[in-house]
Amino acid sequence: MLIDTHAHINATQFESDLEEVIARAKDEGVSTIVVVGFDRVTITKAMELTNTYDNIFATIGWHPVDAIDMTDEDLKWIEELAAHPKVVALGEMGLDYYWDKSPKDVQKEVFRKQIALAKKVKLPIVIHNRDATADVVEILKEEGAHEVGGIMHCFTGSYEVAKQCMDMNFYISFGGPVTFKNAKVPKEVAVKIPLDRLLVETDCPYLTPHPFRGKRNEPSYVKLVAEQIAELKGIPFEELAQQTSDNARKLFDIK
Repeated sequence: MLIDTHAHINATQFESDLEEVIARAKDEGVSTIVVVGFDRVTITKAMELTNTYDNIFATIGWHPVDAIDMTDEDLKWIEELAAHPKVVALGEMGLDYYWDKSPKDVQKEVFRKQIALAKKVKLPIVIHNRDATADVVEILKEEGAHEVGGIMHCFTGSYEVAKQCMDMNFYISFGGPVTFKNAKVPKEVAVKIPLDRLLVETDCPYLTPHPFRGKRNEPSYVKLVAEQIAELKGIPFEELAQQTSDNARKLFDIK
């Protein structure tokens, strides 16, 4: 059984067929879906889903693109929700220098505040990094993020960066890009990541794996990611599925 450690089935793209999407995931051997809320609307929906479905858990935080919109009240609200037994991590949080909606200094401040909150509530963190690797790693080190650990979500960086993150108690999670034909670096890095530090995800509805690239992504497709990594590592799919699921349960403290 697989665990999709990062899904946005709380997005509007799933409004018309959510039940079918969840059923398809189960049919493909996906036992658990971790839904990510990253602003007021998506956090509220993520909490609704965790309260409705036994096999859905939530991570909640504030996305760096929208950092400029986050208030102290929002952070307090996240802290209150973090006490819910099915909230398993804080995030996604981090830095995004691709989009310029939120100034870099605001993103960094919001990132640091969320790491501090995670240490306070003793939950791991889910890291979003786009074109900001050096600053992300620096802030994780400065803020003592190793105390809670977490996930480098949808990792596409170098093995050297992955090693720095693993040394800080982070798991490395791969999504659809590892299946892309031209994705040389993610494939090489996936081979090197120890099995006990590896996770799989979809980041649906985005980053759909081959051969469905260009279409809406969904949790059932996490199997394609796992199959690709198992093939790259030269191990049975069942071994990869079992280990990544064990890793997710350990990190998220899912019984």
